Amino acid sequence: MKLRVLAVGTRMPGWVVQGVETYRKRMPREMTLEFVEISPGQRSKSADPERAVRTEGDRLLATLKGSELMVALDVEGSSWSTPELAERMSQWQMGGSDVALLVGGPDGLDRRCLQRADQRWSLSPLTLPHPLVRVMLAEQLYRGWSLLSGHPYHRSG
Repeated sequence: MKLRVLAVGTRMPGWVVQGVETYRKRMPREMTLEFVEISPGQRSKSADPERAVRTEGDRLLATLKGSELMVALDVEGSSWSTPELAERMSQWQMGGSDVALLVGGPDGLDRRCLQRADQRWSLSPLTLPHPLVRVMLAEQLYRGWSLLSGHPYHRSG
């Protein structure tokens, strides 16, 4: 199974690239992790932010592969504990489809992405900086895999 993170935003700081790469490399061959950067919509003081969100939505939806299960990261989505994430990942594997996890831009995901999503997941009720979300997401996916596989990385308290 392939996990693809489709994230709005390009040219991340070095610490983000390094953090994501650390966890991406640790993922096993049977559950690879890929990050795809999506160019953000144009924003300016006079531009309508909704137009930028629609443009980002067009780009995200065009990047999806037809058979992928789509998970939208959304503050209003369901909050999952680590064991719940691991269970979801197990279900994704058993379902036989690859998974696309969508991360929106500064104004969130286009409503079409949210409507199309098979699942909506909230990492936190807090507003998180988009670069940090990438690192947190990579780490949580690795942690979920480690729990599923019995790897010592995840230790219950």
